[in-house]
Amino acid sequence: MATLFTKIIAGEIPCHKLIEDENFLAFLDIRPINPGHSLVIPKKEVDYIFDNDDETLSKIMPFAKKVATAIRKSVSCKRVGIMVAGLEVPHTHIHLVPIHSIGDLNFANATPTEDKDLALVAEKIKENL
Repeated sequence: MATLFTKIIAGEIPCHKLIEDENFLAFLDIRPINPGHSLVIPKKEVDYIFDNDDETLSKIMPFAKKVATAIRKSVSCKRVGIMVAGLEVPHTHIHLVPIHSIGDLNFANATPTEDKDLALVAEKIKENL
């Protein structure tokens, strides 16, 4: 059964897409911990990150680095934190979260965000990609 992310990749569910290539997609989280919180996913549907083949694993970080660099230029933050919990959706995904302290990497702080506000943040990030 296709995951939520597979449906986003197929265009069946809309997202605030930041960048994509033949292997990966980055888009804003609709329940961001902080503005700019993004997800990086492989297009190949694999649940657990370490079940991906070595080639996918070796390419996902450079792709995520591009996104993190753009996020850091686009929103106020000390760093862009990275988290791979992997329990929310059974499809490999990396969270890139703008943070000011380690306490910011907490899903309890996630807040549903208006589509128009997500669109503004997405445009800022895309300008820096």
